[in-house]
Amino acid sequence: MHVPYKGSAPSIVALISGDVQLSFVNPAAIGQHVKTGRLRALAVAGAKRSELMPDVPTMKEAGVEGVEVPLWYGLLAPAATPREIVHTLAAAVAKAANSPDTRQRLLDQGAEPVGNTPEEFDRQLREEVARWAEVVKVSGARSD
Repeated sequence: MHVPYKGSAPSIVALISGDVQLSFVNPAAIGQHVKTGRLRALAVAGAKRSELMPDVPTMKEAGVEGVEVPLWYGLLAPAATPREIVHTLAAAVAKAANSPDTRQRLLDQGAEPVGNTPEEFDRQLREEVARWAEVVKVSGARSD
């Protein structure tokens, strides 16, 4: 199916109005529209169901293999930041993200707090960059 649109990505307004029939969108951005019935979530692209929309299957559960694109956020610092400062900041962020109030607010917005270590996040980031570099290479996309 070809879904024409102008610009870099279809907007939520274009989805709601019916100008665009299908899009991959951040669950936090569309959660309320799904709850009110203005949009229908077909699947989530993560490895597991979203706590924001637990009734929506994963792509794999919906019968589409090989599509796993988890949504994540990260906190980055300049490369020259001393490791002890990075570890102190990471510990403070993890503690805050997992406090009951903040954790619930994040879950309500569709974000599931993790609070991993700087080394774990570095590994995740490197894997993501390598993964998407391969996707770009295979797709033939290029920057002009």
